[in-house]
Amino acid sequence: MPAPTSGRPPSPPTEPVPTALPARVTIRDVALRDGLQIISRLVVPTATKLAWVQAAWDAGLRELEVGSFVPPKLMPQLADTAEVLAHARTLPGLHATVLVPNLRGAERAIAGEAHAMLLPISASEAHSLANLRKPRSEVVAEIARIRAARDAACSRTALEVGISTAFGCTLQGRVEDAEVVRLVQQVLDAGAERVSLADTVGYADPAQVLRLGEQVLRVAGPDRFDTMHFHDTRGLGLANCMAALQLGITRLDACVGGIGGCPHAPGASGNVATEDLAYMLASMGVATGVDFDRLMALRGRLGAWLDGEPLHGSIWRAGLPKSMRTDAQAVAA
Repeated sequence: MPAPTSGRPPSPPTEPVPTALPARVTIRDVALRDGLQIISRLVVPTATKLAWVQAAWDAGLRELEVGSFVPPKLMPQLADTAEVLAHARTLPGLHATVLVPNLRGAERAIAGEAHAMLLPISASEAHSLANLRKPRSEVVAEIARIRAARDAACSRTALEVGISTAFGCTLQGRVEDAEVVRLVQQVLDAGAERVSLADTVGYADPAQVLRLGEQVLRVAGPDRFDTMHFHDTRGLGLANCMAALQLGITRLDACVGGIGGCPHAPGASGNVATEDLAYMLASMGVATGVDFDRLMALRGRLGAWLDGEPLHGSIWRAGLPKSMRTDAQAVAA
């Protein structure tokens, strides 16, 4: 028996819900930087990182964040970024990104001929002071100096600015959409060629992703804003990725094994797992170029390389459903 109704049609949604998904999405694996940066119990040897890069390339990943040019005394885990970057540049078709906190780091990225450098700026002033030890206004000025130095060097290293804590902050709490949009305009005016939004502490939900993403698209356009970065702190990482896809986002950050997180989000479970994201995209017919069997083999090696560190993700435990082939064509086509 049908359920009784009020006699009125349901109210339409306030915003149209997009249904078309991108035909192809690039997964940028950031495990070698974002994943490793908060691991202090052990330092992964350079030789292991080089094998890691090779295995990621073998698995079809064509964008990697390979490290960060921060002072080694602050982050010994990433002291060998120059060597890892040099190796990544030898692999055909691999796009290597490095994180840079300031002009000095950018100069090293330019000298190492990184394909892109990513400079973070916090939408939260409190997080900026805690993370970079400077207010946002100084970071914006630094972006302008980095762009000038890059252009003076006639470098082809692209300049991306990541808006961290764009969806909320454990230190400040709520971050207003208007503040994020204002900051996006400022960094573009300062010389950023691409912007990305990051849910640094895992506060985002899909509705918020759609709402804020639409506003940033109106300012930056799809050519300069095509990337989002989500953490799975509260179990919404893949749901937020889905919302980003509905916006037309074509690059998503993830980490093999779901490692990483933010030191200002204690207890955080880390980033979206690359293998879970690759599965979700494949199950919906979105091409990624990823060889799933080789990606899972990399995940298995990661358990040995990071012995004792917690890894995350669902596909590693459950496996692919029988309705999906496990060969490369099923995921990469």
